Amino acid sequence: MSMLGMKWKLHGNGKAIKPGHVVGPDERLAWPLTIGVGMQHVVAMFGATFLVPIITGMPPATTLFFSGIGTLLFLVITKGRIPSYLGSSFAFIAPIMASQQQFGVPGALGGVVLAGVVLALIGAIVQKFGAGWINRLMPPIVTGAIVALIGLNLAPAAKLNFAAAPVTAVVTLATIILVSVLFRGIIGRLSILVGVVMGYLVAMLRGEVSYDKMDAAAWIGLPHFQTPEFHVGVLGLFVPVVLVLVAENIGHVKSVAAMTGQNLDDVSGRALMADGVATVLAGAGGGSGTTTYAENIGVMAATKVYSTAAYWVAGVFAIVLSFSPKFGELIATVPAGVLGGAATMLYGLIGILGVKIWVQNKVNFANPVNLTTAAVALIVGIADYTWTIGELTFTGIALGSAAALVIYHGMKAIAKARGTVAEPETELAGLPPAAKAALNAATKRAPKKR
Repeated sequence: MSMLGMKWKLHGNGKAIKPGHVVGPDERLAWPLTIGVGMQHVVAMFGATFLVPIITGMPPATTLFFSGIGTLLFLVITKGRIPSYLGSSFAFIAPIMASQQQFGVPGALGGVVLAGVVLALIGAIVQKFGAGWINRLMPPIVTGAIVALIGLNLAPAAKLNFAAAPVTAVVTLATIILVSVLFRGIIGRLSILVGVVMGYLVAMLRGEVSYDKMDAAAWIGLPHFQTPEFHVGVLGLFVPVVLVLVAENIGHVKSVAAMTGQNLDDVSGRALMADGVATVLAGAGGGSGTTTYAENIGVMAATKVYSTAAYWVAGVFAIVLSFSPKFGELIATVPAGVLGGAATMLYGLIGILGVKIWVQNKVNFANPVNLTTAAVALIVGIADYTWTIGELTFTGIALGSAAALVIYHGMKAIAKARGTVAEPETELAGLPPAAKAALNAATKRAPKKR
């Protein structure tokens, strides 16, 4: 059991956490308390995980099933060292919706599988050689641009749902905004879920909800599984998503390491592989691609419980819930107006996460390489440029991601050869005096433009 990360020692008396202490990944509280924390994790991931299949038209119960399976698989592959829930990734929304128009649901699932395979391979390389090469390939300016353009590329989809029922959408969005500042603790962290519930109640009063399918569904039954189809044309849609998943996953591992005071670098590759394998399984059976969930980091920060035992509880509970077709159809009754309100917030958050990456890493936009990389990539992504070569169609996300990588590395190589860029890539403000002096000295030593 220790090889599976399931051999937990009791933290203290199992009933309380002393001030300044945390329950580590290899510890647990008494089982009643552990089960309670596990249930909180399910609630935390619930709203976001279900929005992805609802927006993309995938079966919610199937997505829930594979999120539970993926979570348990993640815990096993990482040997119980990284507490995490694998929920639906918003990065898959745009490519799934785009590929469905051309290849249907099976084609979209094939794209999810391919993305999972690529992610798992990257994980294997990271586990073997470390993550340094990823940081060189995707510095903060590139990672931030890709994350931002994926969220902002979805803006037209949010507007379409919003326009279907503006009153319901406004109530949903307003509730999300207000709850996030009116309440502390777990309620404030679940603002999206609360907003969806409030919007749903308004939609019911306005007659925008239909329960026909839910009434016809059985209480107990298997999730609706589907098999994928593979088309070359989806490659350009799904491969850029892998870059976002890598950034999310590595960021999650670093966050957990900082919160628990443990060095998790030696299992960062395993975390990527686990996420990739979970995504492959989800795509193979009809679910949405997975990612490590920031929502659950919030629960850990609030409870100070990082026990992987709680995540085993959450994964099992998610699987149990998925075996109720009636429950799945109830989730699928969420109307367009509610989705429009929630999506306006969610898609914007994805875009701002990209900006957050720039801010946290002090990206210097006085540097023309950084400025051009972000400028071109964002416009290509937001405007949804397309490029068709035979059976391959590259859309805004793929082209924007490629633009970020090519422009950054291309301009940097040319500037280095010509000695034309004197501005550092990161802001000097906030750096230690010695670091500032070193950067300034390096800038002065740089060869002049010829």
